[in-house]
Amino acid sequence: MAELKTQRNDGDVDAFLDAVEHDGRREDAFVLRAMMEEITGETAFMWGDSIVGFGTYHYAYESGREGEWFLTGFAPRKREMTLYIMPGFDEFEPLLARLGKHRLGRSCLYIGRLANVEENVLRELIGVSVEKIKALYA
Repeated sequence: MAELKTQRNDGDVDAFLDAVEHDGRREDAFVLRAMMEEITGETAFMWGDSIVGFGTYHYAYESGREGEWFLTGFAPRKREMTLYIMPGFDEFEPLLARLGKHRLGRSCLYIGRLANVEENVLRELIGVSVEKIKALYA
């Protein structure tokens, strides 16, 4: 079975965030780092060359595929910030309704700027998603 390309590594998180070209996205990235470290109690690590992740969990699927992944994380992309909410969003619709301007992928929350969302709602969303992953993969 093929190994995942995106792996936790010893890349320098500070250097990565310092190199984010868009000033606002760089500022938001440092705020998100502090927020996610506080919520998870975990230190930030690089995953691949463009994702900042926090904590880990071991998953194993019925197909036999298994591995390690981060509890939550983010990637400052060119167009917007991508936040990784690993359990997806099915159970979080009430929070999403209060969050502010965003769009969704399967486990990705896309926001333009942190100023466009309610910080307290974002904190709650990250916190409950991390607790759900911990419960699912305990």
